[in-house]
Amino acid sequence: MCHQTVSLVARHLEAGGIPTVVMGCAKDIVEHCGVPRFLFSDFPLGNSAGRPFDVESQAFTLELALRVLETAPAARTTVQSPLRWRDDPAWKLDFSNLDKLTPEEIAERRKEFDAGKAVARSKRDEA
Repeated sequence: MCHQTVSLVARHLEAGGIPTVVMGCAKDIVEHCGVPRFLFSDFPLGNSAGRPFDVESQAFTLELALRVLETAPAARTTVQSPLRWRDDPAWKLDFSNLDKLTPEEIAERRKEFDAGKAVARSKRDEA
């Protein structure tokens, strides 16, 4: 979901007396929106709840977000997760950079993405 949309919804909920914490990967956007509490994960977009298929990182991230919700000392508090996507920050230059992928790699990633959407669609239809 869009970081800006989530941030604006959080602000609306807060105005109504419902405490929120935003978990996100787009620090500039979320901080610009001025959410009360923000857990920043320096991960690629779409991975703010932890690494894919890594239950331990996901549980850690959720626990940290709940701690931020409970203990934020002031409005507009940002806490950065200590988890790292990779040790080398060069992934930020390469992640989903189409200029660095061959047409075959792009086609394979598209195929994987479409397969994931098909699984999600079938699960939604079953529910």
